Amino acid sequence: MRVNRAIRVPKVRLIDQDGGQVGIVTIQEAMSLAEDAGLDLVEISPKAQPPVCKIIDYGKYRYHLTKKEKESKKAQQQGKLKEVKVKPNIDEHDFQTKLKRAREFIEKGNKVRVSCMFRGREMAHPEVGRRVANRFCEELSDVANVEAPPKMLGRNLALVLAPAGKKKS
Repeated sequence: MRVNRAIRVPKVRLIDQDGGQVGIVTIQEAMSLAEDAGLDLVEISPKAQPPVCKIIDYGKYRYHLTKKEKESKKAQQQGKLKEVKVKPNIDEHDFQTKLKRAREFIEKGNKVRVSCMFRGREMAHPEVGRRVANRFCEELSDVANVEAPPKMLGRNLALVLAPAGKKKS
């Protein structure tokens, strides 16, 4: 983005500080109008024929641009990945507690990784861990979708649940 003396074209389409069209003027005229107003001449659309310039306070303009960028970054931030760890031989009450915690994470917009950890001889029966993981998926199917299906990663069976789309009520 070029400002003041950096603009090197003979004629520009000028917009004044109030947003009104001045018309096509020479660059010298545009510069003198900007100086009289105590503001800067900023090239808004360099690709147009002739380029569009506006008389504005450049510092203030840059400040608003950076503020707008920060807002858009805030809006696009995704939920974090939370983890819930379970064991294959988990008790019913413990399972319900972990399920409740995972549901809270998902309702806040976070993704949840469910890790089923195998110890010692539990590795001989991975289907027990798969049943626990599948039950987790079924219980949370009303608020979450399976993003990554259950798969073995060393001694852990992991799956990722992502929040489902917004419900229409």
